[in-house]
Amino acid sequence: MGQPVRDYLLTLCVTAAVTYLLTGPVRKFAIATGAMPEIRARDVHREPTPRLGGIAMFFGLCAGLLVADHLQNLNSVFELSNEPRALLSGAALIWLIGVLDDKFELDALIKLGAQMISAGVMVVQGLTILWLPIPGVGVVSLTQWQGTLLTVALVVLTINAVNFVDGLDGLAAGMVCIAATAFFLYAYRLWYGYTIEAAAPATLFTVILMGMCLGFLPHNMHPARIFMGDSGSMLIGLILAASAISITGQVDPDTLKIFEGSTRQATHAALPVFIPLLLPLTIIAIPMADLFLAIVRRTWKGQSPFAADRGHLHHRLLEIGHSHSRAVLIMYFWSALIAFGTLAYSVHSASMWIVLGITALSAVGLVLLLLPRFTPRAPRWAESFVPPRYRRRKLPAVPTPVAGTAPEERVPVPAGINGATAIGNRSRFTDRRKAGTPS
Repeated sequence: MGQPVRDYLLTLCVTAAVTYLLTGPVRKFAIATGAMPEIRARDVHREPTPRLGGIAMFFGLCAGLLVADHLQNLNSVFELSNEPRALLSGAALIWLIGVLDDKFELDALIKLGAQMISAGVMVVQGLTILWLPIPGVGVVSLTQWQGTLLTVALVVLTINAVNFVDGLDGLAAGMVCIAATAFFLYAYRLWYGYTIEAAAPATLFTVILMGMCLGFLPHNMHPARIFMGDSGSMLIGLILAASAISITGQVDPDTLKIFEGSTRQATHAALPVFIPLLLPLTIIAIPMADLFLAIVRRTWKGQSPFAADRGHLHHRLLEIGHSHSRAVLIMYFWSALIAFGTLAYSVHSASMWIVLGITALSAVGLVLLLLPRFTPRAPRWAESFVPPRYRRRKLPAVPTPVAGTAPEERVPVPAGINGATAIGNRSRFTDRRKAGTPS
């Protein structure tokens, strides 16, 4: 079997194209059905925006699986494994619950139960953790109950971590896309570097996940025209968890022959086996940290862990002075640094340059966090190649008022009955007061 790079690229493009093309009609459908909630005090956006973007993402998933099933180099994934069907079953269930939540605002416990049932559906069809490679102990075989509980816990944690970080335009889709890219490179190397066929499903899942996020991002970047909602955030969280479960609990570590040679050689050879324990955690390290801090913060205040607030990491970035776009880019930076840093270390664990590079980039990230008011400006000759926010602003000429005439009043243009981003043109003079503040 030749390396199916072209087939993966075709699957990625089809998934992204279907998601992108369907997002526009889904936005109109969300407006027509009223899936556009009122602005809450904890929200960052200032205008009502339709949700249900997960509908387009789910059909992108279906299109990606359908195309891959008809490609010569990827068809074996469906013939030799039941994991694609297990993923589609769990994804359909969690997506349906998300659509209902976007429209009717379901209770948090109902969504938690649906997440556990979706994970159970995948476990019943074979997508579960069978064993764990533990450093210093070896390969530990799990019983059926142990594997089921661990699988359900990982799925629920990943779904809620992605859901928690979905607070800024383009944040969740971008971070999951970065995580999926790192995971794809790792799974692809494990498949063709070690000729392990069991890594093929995870490779397919991650490339489809990349296409879903890339197709939705143009509609979701600031200012967002549509939100993915819980139908999208829970869906991509489940796919990310399914990829981690597939490559962690299905790949037999003995196939890597890690116990040959000296102790030092065995240690470096065993690193790709132990990385699956770390990589699924590192690619969602920031969302998971946000989830943990939110639970501690709300419990400390005597609130429910599911109570919404404005204490998430992206909210704090806005509070210290970062703009919306810069806060998103900073979160992208840290996600990429953690995910690709771990990936690079798994490939060349003995290289000191990788450690030094990660340390230097971490220092750069800390400097960016401490300079919220800093806005770089491009030189004059490069202004035509950069976005307008990086260009030097030209002060408009102020006309001199004629004596005896009253100044003209500026009347804002109405944005429409359902909000500027939903129907009608955007208001010329936006109200920049925070949501929930008195007029």
